[in-house]
Amino acid sequence: MTVDKRARIMLIYTGGTIGMIENQETHALEPFNFEHLIENVPKLKMLNFEIINYQIGDPIDSSSMKPQNWQTIARVIENEYDNVDGFVLLHGTDTMAYTASALSFMLENLDKPVIITGSQLPIGEVRTDGEENLITALQIAAARNRQGKHIIREVAILFDNYLWRGNRSTKHSADNFNAFQSNNYPELARIGLGIQFNKDSIWNGEPNGKLKVHPEMDNNVMFLDLFPGMNEKVVRHTLNTPDIKGIVMKSFGSGNGPDDAWFIEELKKAVARGIVIVNITQCSNGCVLPERYRNGLELTQAGVTAGHDLTAEAAITKLMHLFGEGYSSEEVKKRMEIPICGEMSCYDGSILLTGN
Repeated sequence: MTVDKRARIMLIYTGGTIGMIENQETHALEPFNFEHLIENVPKLKMLNFEIINYQIGDPIDSSSMKPQNWQTIARVIENEYDNVDGFVLLHGTDTMAYTASALSFMLENLDKPVIITGSQLPIGEVRTDGEENLITALQIAAARNRQGKHIIREVAILFDNYLWRGNRSTKHSADNFNAFQSNNYPELARIGLGIQFNKDSIWNGEPNGKLKVHPEMDNNVMFLDLFPGMNEKVVRHTLNTPDIKGIVMKSFGSGNGPDDAWFIEELKKAVARGIVIVNITQCSNGCVLPERYRNGLELTQAGVTAGHDLTAEAAITKLMHLFGEGYSSEEVKKRMEIPICGEMSCYDGSILLTGN
């Protein structure tokens, strides 16, 4: 790995804990301005990078993040794509994995690094993790191989000691500095005294053309969490939500659900109305194998689509993306089982086809 000391990196600030400051009256953390962030990281000057600062509107808590914000971020990347070597996006942790997943689908033919990072403690605090995360993210965004090509050419999350594929990540801790995990896909890099890239897990495909942004996201989607003793009236009401197009169903184990006749019948009716129901597991590790057990097979026979090992964040944003592209329900159903940008592994018997 070599670090391009002449690298021109765009630092995009959306808000989040990394740029927050304590309200002296309420003692609650509130988003502050971008200048506060830069002032507290004097080490940035030691990198000798040309850092272009861009703040997207007023800083927001990431729990307020919406598809419109993703569109704005994608457009900024599109507009500056040819002018910089890479991007570092500063973002709150609560919805970071959703943003990472959404951007991975929106940025077709991405051939430069988009590194998303943040912190668990404000960057102005003595024990902050924000300073190291920010500096490491910038170094990764500037990293090139011996041939002078960007090492990372995808949307990734940098947090604590790891770099994860963005659409394979999920926030697993509200307390620890190591806040993110990717339970079904290995790390892209491990950070210690140096940065050790995992060549086998890094995206190594070639773009089919220039960067193409797909900004439209259809939010007529929702989650359905299965649990023992689900109320028939509540489930029926949920499946009949007006204008709903897609549902990510979080099932048990390897894709199982209750075999009550009313439940199977309601799923069939929903599918017949054109609703795409994607089956993902509630487990933090593993995947949906719909034909492994009878209960899972019944869901498939009812028309439910296997989400394999998609994270909840990737599944819901992929639905938004595909419906936003204007695809029919049948086409969305097919594409939900095909990797777009390394977001899932497809299981076909004993054969594993990765999206790398």
